[in-house]
Amino acid sequence: MRGGAEVSLSEEDRQRYSRHLVLKEIGTQGQERLQRARVLIVGMGGLGSPAGLYLAAAGVGTLGVLDCDRVELSNLQRQVLFDSASVGTHKALAAQARLLALNPAIQVIAHVAELNAANARELLGAYDIIVDGTDRLATRYLINDACVLLGKPLVSAAIYRYEGQAFTYVPARGPCYRCAFPQPVAETAPSCAEAGVLGVLPGVLGTIQATEVIKLITGIGESLIGRLLTYDALEMRFRDFKVRASSECPVCGTHPSITELATVHAAPPAGALRARQLAPAELQTLLERQDTAATLRLVDVREPDEFAAGHLNGAINIPLDALPARLPEFLNPTTVVFVCRSGMRSQRAAELASRSGVPAVAHLEGGLLAWAARCDPKLEVA
Repeated sequence: MRGGAEVSLSEEDRQRYSRHLVLKEIGTQGQERLQRARVLIVGMGGLGSPAGLYLAAAGVGTLGVLDCDRVELSNLQRQVLFDSASVGTHKALAAQARLLALNPAIQVIAHVAELNAANARELLGAYDIIVDGTDRLATRYLINDACVLLGKPLVSAAIYRYEGQAFTYVPARGPCYRCAFPQPVAETAPSCAEAGVLGVLPGVLGTIQATEVIKLITGIGESLIGRLLTYDALEMRFRDFKVRASSECPVCGTHPSITELATVHAAPPAGALRARQLAPAELQTLLERQDTAATLRLVDVREPDEFAAGHLNGAINIPLDALPARLPEFLNPTTVVFVCRSGMRSQRAAELASRSGVPAVAHLEGGLLAWAARCDPKLEVA
């Protein structure tokens, strides 16, 4: 916001942003809004890199970049802000230098810090919109809670292997992240280092985040408010799922119980298999044992055409968007194991089932792709 002062476009600005200016929905007024805006990106990794580049290029007047890590060689496969010369440098400082080189007309503030409950209000409070590019569940909840308490719009995204999701929160206009995922469950999903990630995947999701921010600032288009957008790179398919604001949400509901920021610790799974992640070999062992096979229910949450192409014996097909209405079928003590193509949809299904009171829940790590690779190479996975 350039210190809160009014701004006007210089001749150089008009040249730089000429493609925005000819868009009637943006024009001079929208571009000046971008120049006055203050946006903080938390996490300058795979998601923060493309988000930062496009927001800087778009002319967002003040960009904050927050990260406590240093650039590693393994980051360069997907974190396009950095190059080989950046290895060993603090990400926030390397990001600042790169973004200023792209657009020296903006202000870039580097925060070499780890976000926590003690500093979140001060750091996030100085900006208009927050972009969550972090990879830890606890930090995601902390950012959400801070944005709700501070009344700040939040654009978040997450990635896993070949799949990603994006979600936008705007105060008083739609649900927050806790409405979609109210109960923090144990962080069972492996990190990028453990599970891998397609290098271009965060580019897609980070660019979506930048698009959402630009739309919020300029007031154009329809944002991802009340919708969870998912992307499967292998299928090249986008889906979105409606998310309703919850009156019982502990932070944005009618009677909130969260009124101060605190570090969010994921709750350990309750019960032997509650929201547990099963490796393919573990699931295979359970299916082969007579004492457990009879008490397992395999639920494939892919779309019907995917299911028809190939599935595990004994599995039933309930697409993810149809699952909420079918969950009452699984309230008996049997263990429900959710499966999908690569593990992301099944993880969301397991979290949904756990929150809905299904007593014993698990999902297949790595999905049917991992099963085919390790247990049954003849399985056709669409």
